Amino acid sequence: MIKIFDFISLKPSILLFLNIGLVFIIIFLGRHKSPKSTLMWAMVMTLIPIVGFILYLLLGQDYKKRKMFKLKEEEDYFLSSITNYQANFMESGKFLGNNEKTKEYYDLIRLNLNSDESFYTDDNKIDIFFQGKTKFESLLNDIDNAESSIDIQYYIFKSDLIGSELIRRLENKQAQGVKVRLLYDGVGGRFLKKHDLDKLKELGADVEIFFPNLIRRFNLRLNYRNHRKLVIIDNKIGYIGGFNVGDEYLGLDKNFGFWRDTHIRVEGSAVAGIKFRFLKDFNYASKKTDPRAESFSRPSKTAGNSGIQIITSGPDTKYENIKNMMFKMITSAKDRVVIQTPYFIPDDTILDAIKTASVSGVDVSIMIPKNPDHPFVLWASLSYLGEVIASGAKAYLYDEGFMHCKMLLVDEYLSTIGSANMDIRSFSLNFESNALIFDDDVNQKLYNQFLEDVKNSEELTLEKYESRNKLVKIKESFSRLLSPIL
Repeated sequence: MIKIFDFISLKPSILLFLNIGLVFIIIFLGRHKSPKSTLMWAMVMTLIPIVGFILYLLLGQDYKKRKMFKLKEEEDYFLSSITNYQANFMESGKFLGNNEKTKEYYDLIRLNLNSDESFYTDDNKIDIFFQGKTKFESLLNDIDNAESSIDIQYYIFKSDLIGSELIRRLENKQAQGVKVRLLYDGVGGRFLKKHDLDKLKELGADVEIFFPNLIRRFNLRLNYRNHRKLVIIDNKIGYIGGFNVGDEYLGLDKNFGFWRDTHIRVEGSAVAGIKFRFLKDFNYASKKTDPRAESFSRPSKTAGNSGIQIITSGPDTKYENIKNMMFKMITSAKDRVVIQTPYFIPDDTILDAIKTASVSGVDVSIMIPKNPDHPFVLWASLSYLGEVIASGAKAYLYDEGFMHCKMLLVDEYLSTIGSANMDIRSFSLNFESNALIFDDDVNQKLYNQFLEDVKNSEELTLEKYESRNKLVKIKESFSRLLSPIL
């Protein structure tokens, strides 16, 4: 009979062989992934036996990705008639759009048409918001004036002052006969009190949760979060950008202070692109699969002359569409590249594009917040910033509060604003949406605001970066290893 102390003496070796077997399972499951990501998980398993495999199941597996792609793929045919027409129109040599400058970027438009079915429109009017106060004032006003429908989708939705006020306005409109649909993420909306939505539901509004929590405020599915922030009103007005729903976005959180973000309001045909994206997510969450119940018509009069493509990416897309768009933008730059992001953790493709642009003489500037919401993300970001600074780029640490905007502008015509951070998680793990804008006036307004932000920032020079102490270097090195999951 084996005594208890004999079993204990054998247990470490059993665990060792079990852990080795689990490492081989990770390697097999990751055979179609980036080798760096698989190697990172194998390292985690080696350093933290067994527990590392549990973390992999929470953060690294992708069985949901395969399932979701199959479900979403059945709906994607709906846009093909529009995008195929535009692609064929461009291939025939005809001019798409009213601005000659746009023709210089036909390859970028084609990329988005072919990979994401992102149709191009050029009859749009754009208003830009850099602060929560003006954004929410405009949004609430548009909600109050809604006549037929209000569709709202946010990653974070809280039951605080602005969240409660927004719900109250939605209740009023639903009671008036306006159709209201609300979608929020299971993790981002975990602090939204369930009873706060009871009246809205009783009035007839459709409320859905994307990947709901099995246990309240606790969700094991940390990947594949719906990070989009979209609003569509009467199919005529659309909102897209970086603001969520919470008092901190109004600068009312003392820990964050002033909140600097970027969001846009759109009128024109591009609103249909925002609506199609909302419908796919809402139909998935509500288990509906046919977006054709919604009808759209081109606006009777032109709202403006800004060109827009709505680009989306996530676990349900075949390609990393937003990353590919950004890569194409950066590699096309001739004069300047400006990036504002709360998290700067690019993959090798984007990092090489940025460094190549900088070495080529393009004026590259990158801004991140000096006071982060996640310390590991800051240390990893500093590590990557050190590389691009060494290539000749400029780096700034925003110090007026917290900077949350996700903005990339190239030269004097191209800009993109949306929900995607400049990081690996936004490129491949989260559901994101960005507006790609072809407009020199919008580009200039964004650049002017960037120059104002520089006044409230500290420049991180190569000399400052190289003088950091050993502890910071260790933190950077460790955090960079975790880049694929931050």
